[in-house]
Amino acid sequence: MQAPVLVLKDSLTRESGSKVHHANIQASKAVADIIRTSLGPRSMLKMLLDAAGGIVVTNDGNAILRELDIAHPAAKSMIELSRTQDEEVGDGTTSVIVLAGEMLHVAEAFIDKKYHATVICRAYNKALEDALAVLDKIAMSIDVNDRLMMLGLVKSCIGTKFTSQFGDLIADLALDATTIVGVDLGQGLREVDIKKYIKVEKIPGGQLEDSKVLKGVMFNKDVVVPGKMRRKIVNPRIILLDCPLEYKKGENQTNAELVKEEDWGVLLKMEEEYIENLCAQVLRFKPDLVITEKGLSDLACHYLSKAGVSAIRRLRKTDNNRIAKACGAVIVNRPDELQESDVGTRAGLFEVKKIGDEFFAYIVDCQDPKACTVLLRGASKDLLNEVERNLQDAMSVARNILKHPKLVPGGGATELTVSATLKQKSSSIEGIEKWPYEAAAVAFEAIPRTLAQNCGVNVIRTMTALQGKHANGENAWTGIDGNSGVIADMKELKIWDAYNVKAQTFKTAIEAACMLLRIDDIVSGIKKKQAPGSTQPSKPTIEQEGDADTEQMIPE
Repeated sequence: MQAPVLVLKDSLTRESGSKVHHANIQASKAVADIIRTSLGPRSMLKMLLDAAGGIVVTNDGNAILRELDIAHPAAKSMIELSRTQDEEVGDGTTSVIVLAGEMLHVAEAFIDKKYHATVICRAYNKALEDALAVLDKIAMSIDVNDRLMMLGLVKSCIGTKFTSQFGDLIADLALDATTIVGVDLGQGLREVDIKKYIKVEKIPGGQLEDSKVLKGVMFNKDVVVPGKMRRKIVNPRIILLDCPLEYKKGENQTNAELVKEEDWGVLLKMEEEYIENLCAQVLRFKPDLVITEKGLSDLACHYLSKAGVSAIRRLRKTDNNRIAKACGAVIVNRPDELQESDVGTRAGLFEVKKIGDEFFAYIVDCQDPKACTVLLRGASKDLLNEVERNLQDAMSVARNILKHPKLVPGGGATELTVSATLKQKSSSIEGIEKWPYEAAAVAFEAIPRTLAQNCGVNVIRTMTALQGKHANGENAWTGIDGNSGVIADMKELKIWDAYNVKAQTFKTAIEAACMLLRIDDIVSGIKKKQAPGSTQPSKPTIEQEGDADTEQMIPE
């Protein structure tokens, strides 16, 4: 006789078997349904209320899911997918959720038929390998120096975003910014660090058309003494410091005992001489502009302004790094270690301008800068936030192309080609894995189907016509025009996708679907709150063999 099963009813709750599979699949489908309408150029916007009470208006998959407060663990892991996709390639955040949701949806039928999850996962992984092979086959290499081609590509990738109505503007900004900060590592490799060296400065007011990429940097600071220091300097010599130009305070508490009255004067003179000495060491190199991340005392300001030097204090570390990259200066920690090579001479103009109520310092017209600032203007903060999100996506796409200059067709054409090829291959697969493999092939059609739904055309007719054109894995460039819902050649319409965005979408979606399918148990250690006035928690009950959960038994 089997041993009795002990179930702790008061603190642990447990679900297992096919119940869990169904619950996970339903939760994932619910998440996919939330953002399904945000796919494609005719997608709907979502208005979200965030925790602080502010509003977010967007159709960016990651931005929408980030604001959701969901308790179900499977739904949480789906939201995580979108974040991963955003960090990895910066685009395809909606597609990855829709595709993962569809992969789980088609697996539900096999779970009902008592297929083992491992069999389904094995078929899915085989389908992923074959899908990536098809991507390699239909991918097209491009020349990254061909600006028109690059512009068309970035434009088609952000054509699904809110800012697509402003034409080439965002694509131009993104392309200019990423071209400026790109660094050649040799052997055909190129490094583009968007986070560190591209600063997006959002200033409400003006028109969106006034937005531009500065060949240099700007930051929200004014000179320390506006009346005495110059606010405009042509070809400035710039020194960047990471130390305070003020009297050094002791590390720990210091007491000084003064016996004579004159000693007080000596002490003050020592402080003055120390600061004068610091300023002399800096002024030796005849700078026009001194910028420090730390404090700047009044006396130091006096010595600097007397020598005709402008000064800016308490600048952010990140801004200082960008200035160093833009004007060729080196950030120095001690003034006595300054050298001529540390002075930045590549900037063409330093100027302080007033925009609205605030002063902004510009260091622009730099020769070969490796950092830049994108200045965004717009009617309201909400609009600017959405433009910034779109710009980040556009810059990520431009970076991806610079790193991997390969294209695949957009408008659902890639997914249909992959689907048709996998359907053909499924006939040569033997054994039980054939059916889940075929289901995975059908699941890829979710992307073009959703595009057709969001255009408002007849989905069944459009999908049937597309499947007919792709039947033998031919016409790889035939897809849906996301604006009109008409079937067209993606090459002629210049609707493209970056190769590594598509590859990452497929990998993330299928691997996540496999992970969720392999969960057969959810054990929660959170105590359930008791209703007020209820009795003491019941003691652990022992279930006998006959009562034990029989759902996990192997079917006949």
